[in-house]
Amino acid sequence: MSSDHFENLIRTLLEADGYWVVQSFKVNVSKQEKRQIGKHTIPRPEIDLLALDFSKNEIIAFEAKSFLDSSGTRASALLATQEIPEGKYKLFTCENYRNIVLGRLKQDLQARAMANSRTTVRLGLVIGNVYARDVIPIRQHAKRQGWVYWSPRLLKRKLRAQAARHENDSVIIATKVLLR
Repeated sequence: MSSDHFENLIRTLLEADGYWVVQSFKVNVSKQEKRQIGKHTIPRPEIDLLALDFSKNEIIAFEAKSFLDSSGTRASALLATQEIPEGKYKLFTCENYRNIVLGRLKQDLQARAMANSRTTVRLGLVIGNVYARDVIPIRQHAKRQGWVYWSPRLLKRKLRAQAARHENDSVIIATKVLLR
């Protein structure tokens, strides 16, 4: 499943949960911030899905990783810490990068009147497949970090609940076919 299709699936589930969702949001990191990150020439960071809950005045910056055709995400990939951001999980493993990107994200959203000074921004992660031995360590680490985490098990539960509804959406129709 391509990342775009997986992101579309997650978007559908987030919208069903009442979020207003923006997909593939590029964050405008300044040259000075790039220097602070330690990478002067990085492209603009892209957040897979922004889930906005206006009633809570909260934004969750979700990264969606399917890994459905692999042995799954390993805990070591998420529990690592980095000074300079590298790899697929740099928002999760590099605190400086995360703080700069999420801070700039909030500023970008404020400039668009999609957030205000009291809006909270949290990091979220959806994983379609986790290496079997790493399910608990990843869940515990996400909880300690205060991240919103959708495990493969939670994702399946949300898919089943959504499929039970009678919606004419290609994602839901495909889910219904697969769950038969």
